[in-house]
Amino acid sequence: MKIAIMLFDGITALDAIGPYDVFAATLKCEVKFVAKKKGLIKLDSNMGYLHADYSFSEVTSADILVVPGCSPPNYKTPMNDEETLNWIRQMHETTKWTTSVCNGSLILSAAGLLNGIVATSHWGSFDLLQSLGTIPTDERVVRQGKIVTAAGVSSGIDMALQLIAWELGEDMSKGVQLILEYDPQPPFDTGSPKKAPALLVEQIRGMLQEFAKREPNL
Repeated sequence: MKIAIMLFDGITALDAIGPYDVFAATLKCEVKFVAKKKGLIKLDSNMGYLHADYSFSEVTSADILVVPGCSPPNYKTPMNDEETLNWIRQMHETTKWTTSVCNGSLILSAAGLLNGIVATSHWGSFDLLQSLGTIPTDERVVRQGKIVTAAGVSSGIDMALQLIAWELGEDMSKGVQLILEYDPQPPFDTGSPKKAPALLVEQIRGMLQEFAKREPNL
């Protein structure tokens, strides 16, 4: 299976690396990191880089396209870049699955791929997702035809495991989950706004909204 993971400056590392590790563990996937320009890609943490080995012009088709997300406001750059959006549209014509992680769904929506359909994102981006003509849902992984969207950051692992089950069988997906020892047991049950204390949710929501008002500075 040929998989293209789109990179852009300001990306959240786990959005890309989570699915990558799942696909790579199958030993049956060819995974390429692709960006507008190949080379080092800054992370939103300002603590390191990923490396795009391919440019858009070098990868024009894939079985699976993964569009990761980022911390606000970094999604504004790819959302407003026609070359990026046109590449996504072109790739979508060839894919078996077009997917996003976290607020990567905002970028898919900006490309016109989520108009009027149900999709998920990081919970802090639901209002913006809705304003783009998409119907937000708090499900962790959402399939609409060949489009699959995953919720915030860590859910990209769940999405990739589901894709492996659909494409290579449940036994393969179960084996990969075991190889990665993906058995989440977090110290606190606050990983969803439905579970976290209301005050904490509002604090984080306010922080994200403040970040979203800014312009990318990368």
